[in-house]
Order: sequence, then structure tokens, then C-alpha cells
Amino acid sequence: MLDINFIREHHDLVREAIRNKNESADLDTLLAEDALRRSLLHEAERLRSERKKTTEEIQALRQERRDASSLIESVRVVGDKIKALEGDLRGVEERLNALILTVPNLPADDVPVGPDPSSNVQVKAWGMRKTHDFKPNPHWDLAKDLGIIDFERATKITGHAFALYMGDGAKLERALINFMLDLHTREHGYTEVLPPYLVNRASMTGTGQLPKLEEDMYKTSMDDLFLIPTGEVPLTNILRDEALVHTDLPICYTACTACFRREAGSYGKDTRGLVRVHQFDKVELVKFVHPDTSSEELESLLQNAETVLQKLGLEYRVMKLCTGDLSFAAAKCYDIELWAPGVERWLEVSSCSSFTDFQARRANIRFRDEDGKMKYVHTLNGSGVALARLVVAILENYQRADGSIEIPQALWPYMHGQEEIKRK
Repeated sequence: MLDINFIREHHDLVREAIRNKNESADLDTLLAEDALRRSLLHEAERLRSERKKTTEEIQALRQERRDASSLIESVRVVGDKIKALEGDLRGVEERLNALILTVPNLPADDVPVGPDPSSNVQVKAWGMRKTHDFKPNPHWDLAKDLGIIDFERATKITGHAFALYMGDGAKLERALINFMLDLHTREHGYTEVLPPYLVNRASMTGTGQLPKLEEDMYKTSMDDLFLIPTGEVPLTNILRDEALVHTDLPICYTACTACFRREAGSYGKDTRGLVRVHQFDKVELVKFVHPDTSSEELESLLQNAETVLQKLGLEYRVMKLCTGDLSFAAAKCYDIELWAPGVERWLEVSSCSSFTDFQARRANIRFRDEDGKMKYVHTLNGSGVALARLVVAILENYQRADGSIEIPQALWPYMHGQEEIKRK
């Protein structure tokens, strides 16, 4: 969240950010509640000062054995007023805190201004597009013919937009997970974590999913717990309410988790295959960094995710998101998109984001700097990378005319030497 002092002193910038990010925070009400809070605090402090002064006068009169009953009554009246003010203050602070949680992070200065993804800017591209001397098939046909993903039975077991990986499909998924975790831990220096898949409301609020995105989440009503939409949530909240020292930074975590998303509001989009599903695996990268190195650490995180795709030999492009496509909590974000020839479109497989101190303020993650002052860390995260769409890209790019799939060489050790997927 943003600091209330910053909102008060730079409300024009905050209004601009709300507008450019297509958000709808009620800044006028927030500022009015802030003004009321400060007025109540001032009045409460004045009354406490008055009570203290009167109390001292009462003590002086008692030492002189004089009547202090009128002053004692006035202290009681002032005390009642203070108690009433404190009750009013609690109500104002609750309303103010709720309003602050609806204010988005400010976009970084180099984020392009635009209303929607059409204003995103391509900043780099890698790889050559694979050519086929036949019309590439979509992954759902390939997967069905090979017997490696069963969408019909997944629908029977759970419902629409779920997948059942079978045989070499499950083996490929596991190989990709192990490949990516090994890469990020052995070569990129991340610490591997296996977190819970259920988190509490405080965790979801800390990373910015709540209150805004509650309708998109799977929730267990009885316990008020949420199935994680991304590994970012449990990984970031590992350090919630903790104080670090500057020598601890950067701290880098990686985890493979299932991710659960209701995709509310996306009804009718991408109804076939793996492009948009309610459950998918994802290898997540999370960094806690010093504010002075935040920009460099974001570029490094982006390169970590790119390396996955380079080693798999997949063509991709990197897009810098415009303000209108930027998430509520992000200050800056790069999307990595893979080309999928079967569906003939670019598919996002990673979002690498800087949240500056926005999440750290919500989750109260601080560190003591060299100057001895307590400051908020900067948090970064990115997909390193998301499995469902990565599987789409591998199946569709590495398909052969006979319907078999060539396995990228980087995965051979993780597939126990298997170099292709073909009909049994």
C-alpha cells in the first residue's frame, strides 16, 4: 500500500495513477477521512494535555488541603470526552485503512501510459520461429491423439477448464518442474521452498490480491482460507511482520506450486485446451531486495526466467506493460510471451514484476539499513515459468508431421533419456 503521508502530499500523482491503471479508488473520501482522523487526534491530544494540567492542579490543591472537587469533576468530563474521541478514532482508522487498501501502486516513471494491452511495448525478442512443412495442430488435438492429456475425463472428475495429465504428459510436466527448479537453485542462487497451498486472509492482503480480487479466488468459507492463485503469495508472506538487516538482502526464493484461479469475468474465453485453466503448476521466483538495487534485481529476475525458454529453444518476446495493463500492486512489469503455432498466437508464460515497497508496507516487511534506520524492502516476483502454457508451446512448436513430439534436449536427462513422445 502507499504511505498515507505520500497520498496526502502527492494526491495529484495518486489520482493520475488510479486513472492510468483503470482503477476506481475513492481518493476524495480517503482524504476526507484522513483529515478527520488528524482533527480527532489533535483534539484528543489537546484534551489529554488539559487533563494532565488539571490533574497537576488537583495534586497541588490536595497538598494544600484545599477543596478540589470541581476540578475532579472536570477531569472526569474530559476523560469521558477522550474516551468518546478514541472510539471515533477507531472507526475512522478502520475506514481509512480499508480505503488505503483500494489505492493501487504508482507506475514507475518508465512505464508507458496506455489504456490496454495494445499500448504494451516490445523490448526484446529471442529465438527463431520454428518452421513446419505442414499446418501445425493445436495442442488439444496433439495431446488427445498421443493420450497424454485427457480433458474429457478431467471435466468428469472436476469440471470444465481442468486437465488430466497421463503417461508421458505427466512425465513431461514433472520433467519441466525439476528442470526449472534445478536451474533456479543451482545456477541462479534461489532457495527452494515447498509452501502451503492454502493461505489466510492476511497473506492474501499482504500481496495485494485482497480485497480487490476476492471473487477470482477459491475460498474455503468455513476456515476463511484461500487456495493460492500463485506461489507469490506464500513465498512473499514468509517474511511478513519480520525485520531484517541490510546484509540479509537480497533474499531469493523459488517454489513450484499448483495455482488456482476461478477466472471470474473470463467466461467464454479460451474454452479449449490449456490456455486458460483453473488449476496449473508454476515455478515462482520471489526476491526481497534493497531499494537501491531494485531496478537491477528486476532485470536479473527477468533474465532468470528468459534462461528457461532459451534452454528449451523456444521463441519468445518480452513486453513492457503499459499502465492500463499493469496489475494493481505492480510498479513495473515485463511479460514474456511464447509463440504457439497451433493456436497461432503469443501466450504469456511469465510476468516479472517490481512492487517497490507496496507489498512490503502491506505485509510489514522491513530491514535496518547501514544508517541504522528501519526501511521497507522492495519485493519482486516472476514466473520461472508457468507450466500449462509452456506445455502448449512445447507441444505445438516441437510437433512433427506424424503427430509425435520432439522433446527439447535440455529435458532429456529429466525424461530418463526419452527424446520423443509418440503414439503407444
